[in-house]
Amino acid sequence: MKNVVVVGSQWGDEGKGKIVDWLSSEADVVVRFQGGHNAGHTLVIEGTTYKLRLLPSGIVRKNKISIIGNGVVIDPWALLDEIHEIKGKGVNVDENNLIISEAANLILPFHKEMDEIREDSAGKAKIGTTRRGIGPAYEDKIGRRSIRVMDLISENNLDDRLETVLIHHNAIRKGLGKKIFEKDQLKKDLLKIAPKILKFSQPVWKKLDELKSKRKKILFEGAQGILLDVDHGTYPFVTSSNTVASSAATGTGCGVNTINYVLGITKAYTTRVGEGPFPTELKDTIGETLGSRGKEFGTVTSRKRRCGWFDGVLVRQTIKISGINGIALTKLDVLDELDEIKMCVGYELKGKKIDYLPAAVEDQLKVKPIYKNFKGWKTSTKGTKNFKDLPKNAQDYIRALEGFIETKVASISTSPERKDTILIENPFSV
Repeated sequence: MKNVVVVGSQWGDEGKGKIVDWLSSEADVVVRFQGGHNAGHTLVIEGTTYKLRLLPSGIVRKNKISIIGNGVVIDPWALLDEIHEIKGKGVNVDENNLIISEAANLILPFHKEMDEIREDSAGKAKIGTTRRGIGPAYEDKIGRRSIRVMDLISENNLDDRLETVLIHHNAIRKGLGKKIFEKDQLKKDLLKIAPKILKFSQPVWKKLDELKSKRKKILFEGAQGILLDVDHGTYPFVTSSNTVASSAATGTGCGVNTINYVLGITKAYTTRVGEGPFPTELKDTIGETLGSRGKEFGTVTSRKRRCGWFDGVLVRQTIKISGINGIALTKLDVLDELDEIKMCVGYELKGKKIDYLPAAVEDQLKVKPIYKNFKGWKTSTKGTKNFKDLPKNAQDYIRALEGFIETKVASISTSPERKDTILIENPFSV
């Protein structure tokens, strides 16, 4: 029995949805452990496209348990809308296949408003958030004033908790010249939807312990990517949670000894949404080609993604930080038409060569990539299912990538379809 954690090894948008769906066919349980509805996973199954934001990718499969852990921040209205939307596509969602941690923190309307207020007033210092209230909700969690799922049980308790959190937010809103947020209508709105949320609520740590004792296979699904980790990413241009694999333990209460294999989803080139450093970014026709062929637009926000060459230095760094055992290489087919392909194998900073991305943002913005060049393969790899059937130049690129990042390639994705995957190593059976 193996339990697997799936994380993005870059800035997110690496194609985790397809890989998680592929792995969930073997898993018994799929768990989200951090992030919010700013994370979008697109699944294409038998011609039907599912765009998930909060729901774990396993929800689209029968006889699987999907769990939202305590590390996730939940917009309750967005969650109910997503459940309604996916039910409309014939997917069953009930208390038997969806569990929400009673300790998960809620995203409320004033969080979204605060997110927008800050971004609009930040000017050049804006982070490029999705404006969905994720950051402010995590701030309230750390500040010990947040509303949690369990607080919806008692009207008196909910009233007290709202009073506490609004003292904080309204003080800030007054200082920014904004209208204070009234409590009463929000309390009514929350109490109205409370039964619809609470019916899914359980102590997730206890449920996972029960599932572990039954030797169920558990798949832990991360959101965003390691380079957006609040501690290890390109701070301050990061998300508000820990996106590394070890967060699967704290975000669910399962214990680090539950994790047996960490799979890093890795795009064959690099993309980034929002502001922040991007050493290999291409602001030319090649960058536009990668974006158009790769359909690089956000699942949640439809924002255009910035595109660049594969950054081996960054991926090797995130592999070491997150304890990645193998990578799932995605979107290889996007490179099919290029005459030449480049891979970043080092940086130059202030006239010196370095082999890692420094922590200071001013240095991150100044580093210049050092590239190794590869010949393109100029033929379609789309739908290829065996490594030996790939063009030789594609094989050479993958082997060089594998050698540089010092981690094996466990699988290769050659199209958005789940069946178009070259499986080299199955994380559940290693």
